[in-house]
Amino acid sequence: MSAADWRGQAGSGRLGADPVTGHIDDFALWIADLAAFWRQWSTERPGPRVLAGHSMGGHLVLRAVAEGAVEPDALVLSAPMLGFLPEFLPAVVQQAAAALMSRLGDPRRPAWKWSEKPGELPAGREALLTHDAERYADESWWRGARPELAMGPGSWGWTRAGAASNRLLARSGALEKIDVPALLLAAECDRLVSPRAIRRAAARLPRGELVAFGSEARHELLREADPVRDRVLAAIDEFLDRHLPK
Repeated sequence: MSAADWRGQAGSGRLGADPVTGHIDDFALWIADLAAFWRQWSTERPGPRVLAGHSMGGHLVLRAVAEGAVEPDALVLSAPMLGFLPEFLPAVVQQAAAALMSRLGDPRRPAWKWSEKPGELPAGREALLTHDAERYADESWWRGARPELAMGPGSWGWTRAGAASNRLLARSGALEKIDVPALLLAAECDRLVSPRAIRRAAARLPRGELVAFGSEARHELLREADPVRDRVLAAIDEFLDRHLPK
């Protein structure tokens, strides 16, 4: 098993206007990074090969497969970012608004407010991510042990790029041509990404499978309380056992 940080996230520094804001001009840069990583990694690993991603990572993984940049044997996507909230706002309007805000100032500036106190996690953030207070507190421990991991809001440039990339995947035929077993995990009460967009993607993928959770789950499915997390892990195990038998 291998993991990689996206350029400008986690331990890979920041590209925004300050030390915590995430920024990118075009998601295509991340697709190229993943393709370069995959070319080297896959030659050193015997199959079958599973590519997994969470939230924005889930979006990038799916887009990379759709564009033929990577060729995994199966996909696992946890709460993939395939649409922004609010869901009632059309994607074209979301993209136009983000593009306008990018032009009105530095596109690397934060698109939303982070915290009243610099360096501290914003109040109420836990309620967006997980019901498990101990797993959420673990993030603060890592931020203290490795300050370079601290991540704040996305920039207006990131928002513009994300909205544009969402519309690319929403195009007819983009997902329908992906002939790879794909497991999509969703929290129906997610307040960070669109559950409806995840359901639509699962229905469009020829070999897509959806496992959805209700009010018991929030966005960070793999950091949820054990009753949810255990079901998530069991769903992944069952999916991989069925499609990639040992």
